[in-house]
Formats: sequence, structure tokens, C-alpha cells
Amino acid sequence: MRVMALALMSSFLVCTFAAPSFAMKQDGLWGDRNGSWYDQGSKGRSNLGAGGYTKQAYKPKKKKKTQTAAYTNSYTKTYSGGVGPRPGKWCGWWMRTQLGGGPHLNVAWNWRSYGSPSGPRVGAVVVWRHHVGIITGQAANGQWIVKSGNDGGRVRERARSVKGAVFRI
Repeated sequence: MRVMALALMSSFLVCTFAAPSFAMKQDGLWGDRNGSWYDQGSKGRSNLGAGGYTKQAYKPKKKKKTQTAAYTNSYTKTYSGGVGPRPGKWCGWWMRTQLGGGPHLNVAWNWRSYGSPSGPRVGAVVVWRHHVGIITGQAANGQWIVKSGNDGGRVRERARSVKGAVFRI
């Protein structure tokens, strides 16, 4: 009895751990739990003969990227008003809806060449390296109140430090 149990246990272990455990088949390739893909050849037999497997790299099909306009950012929504679709980074685009300008002004830093140079004052465009807005007032603490798009994912008006910014009017 003991010999029989030992024989069953050893055959179970050999079948479980020695043989490859295939989980799925895709595009004629079989995959194991480790993410490796093998070509089983014709009629389910290995290309290498008795029990061997030919490892091949599995390459999933790439999805085509679609772009709705000639701008460089990804687009999330389309609005009317002649300024085109809203880019993923849309503070410059929002300023275009307020003051006009071409599609190059969708990029915040390009607003540094808008109009003429100015200092901080109400109505001035304030330009940082990666953000742009318009000054609408001054807070009691001396900071300037700036209204801008894509500030926390929405149009927001709040007091901000304008240190290191460029001003245009």
C-alpha cells in the first residue's frame, strides 16, 4: 500500500512540475504561466521533436494612434469658437478663446511673444514656462489674482505668485 501511494505521488509530481503548463493559445502560439510563447508546430507536435519547444517572441498588434488636428498635444474635447479642438494641456488654448491668436499659442510659453512687454497689472497676460493666464486683480497679501485654463483641470481664478513670470499686454 505504501509503495503504491509513493508511486502515485511521484507520478503526480513529475506530471505537475516537469511538463510545461500551457494556459492559452493565441495566433498559433501556446503560452505558459511565465509569459513565454511557444510554437507547437503542426498537429500539436513540437518543432524540436520529443518534448522540446521552440520559443518565439509574441508581439501583440499595435493600436493605431489617431490625431484629430495638426497640433502636438492629445485632444480631449472639441469646442466651437474657431480655436479648434482642446488639447490635453489647454491653458494656452483657453487664452486663445479669450484673446484670439493662432494655434501656435496653444503652447503656454509661446505667449511670451504676444503683444508688447509689460509689468504686472490688471489685464496683462502672465506667462510662466508651462502655464499662462490673465491678471484680473491683486490680493491683499500682494499676490496677483490670475484667471487661467487648465488650473487644476478647470478654469480657475486665484491668487498666485508671479515670480519669474513674463508679462505682456
